[in-house]
Amino acid sequence: MAIYDTMQFIKPDVRTICVGTAASMGAFLLSAGAKGKRYALPNSEILLHQVHVGGVEGQATDIEIATKQIMKIKKRVNELLANHTGQKLAKIEEDTERDFWLTAEEAKKYGVIDEVVKKAK
Repeated sequence: MAIYDTMQFIKPDVRTICVGTAASMGAFLLSAGAKGKRYALPNSEILLHQVHVGGVEGQATDIEIATKQIMKIKKRVNELLANHTGQKLAKIEEDTERDFWLTAEEAKKYGVIDEVVKKAK
């Protein structure tokens, strides 16, 4: 989230471009670029899914603490993704429950990007 916060903090607009695949946090950051400046090449793929954390172990209470933190992060990321895409929060929650793959055109319709770049300008 440090990269996301920096993107939102700095004055210059941040352009985001998907070349190939933007998955997980990469897809989230792609959506967080400046409105009108979020791009993907025609054959790009974008993968959205719920927050995923591995390696949680320890005593039951430690696992419970980690689970609560993961759920807070999931809620925050979904809220931000809804804000950046224009989708309703309930739709984001439903779509990201499992892997949700989008083509470049589908990502444009969904609001992850603004333009599919077909030729260099």
